[in-house]
Amino acid sequence: MTTVTRAEILALRQSMPLAFRPSMQTRLKRWSLMLGFTALFAWCLYDFGFTPERIVNGLSRLGRVLSFMFPPHIWTEWDPLSDILTGLGETLAMAFLGTLLGAVFAFPLSFLGAKNINRFAFFRFGVRRGFDIIRAFETLILALVFIRAFGLGPLPGVLAIAVGEIGVLAKLYAEAIENISKKPVEGVVASGGSRSQAIRFGMLPQVWPVLLSITLYNFESNVRSGTILGIVGAGGIGFILSDRIGAYRWDEAWSIIFLIIAMVYVIDAISGAIRERFIGKWEHAK
Repeated sequence: MTTVTRAEILALRQSMPLAFRPSMQTRLKRWSLMLGFTALFAWCLYDFGFTPERIVNGLSRLGRVLSFMFPPHIWTEWDPLSDILTGLGETLAMAFLGTLLGAVFAFPLSFLGAKNINRFAFFRFGVRRGFDIIRAFETLILALVFIRAFGLGPLPGVLAIAVGEIGVLAKLYAEAIENISKKPVEGVVASGGSRSQAIRFGMLPQVWPVLLSITLYNFESNVRSGTILGIVGAGGIGFILSDRIGAYRWDEAWSIIFLIIAMVYVIDAISGAIRERFIGKWEHAK
């Protein structure tokens, strides 16, 4: 096989530039895509009312709102601070329970959606479309529905996160199962193992690190989602934050936002440590 060097390619490009030039059809397609994207972008700006005057006025009002947030509020009494910490705890508990329940139901369902486990194409197609239907409902919409059914409080938030996570985690788990290496599974089967043993000893050790990483990431995301759910009445710190903003107590709102950021940062650090410990342990075992 003859290898062409980079210098030879550059020489050919200089000597025959038309040979390396895209065809007229390709250039027309590129220009059409660029013009279409530009036209769509311009129409969106026009239809949504993006004007220089509106942007300037909005930034001016935003600056005034931000000025009300400083200096941040510092609680000097335990009772109001206790309410804030209770709200943070509720948000964290909502995210944890919702993610855990979603993972518990999503794990067995993911096997039905994996093509290397479920060989019935029609049945697998129906299961996958079921995952898509669940994921089509935003967690906020689910929370509003469950609030009507179960009333205000953390319970609707937990159920909303759990239902949403079933669709998301089941799809991601199924894709992780489909992307495993077949060699360990074939090795278990060749040594006389049953299909369940092939899944247990040949497949699951490969997917556990991926499933753990996916679950931890979704838990971090659900902590942030739990804050938004609280604003619509699902309890947690979001409800308290919404109350402070509605009362124009911007300094307290900024302090609550800072506490939320700190909580997310701590959770991210803990999740990273868990990933490094367990996933690194599995990689070393391989």
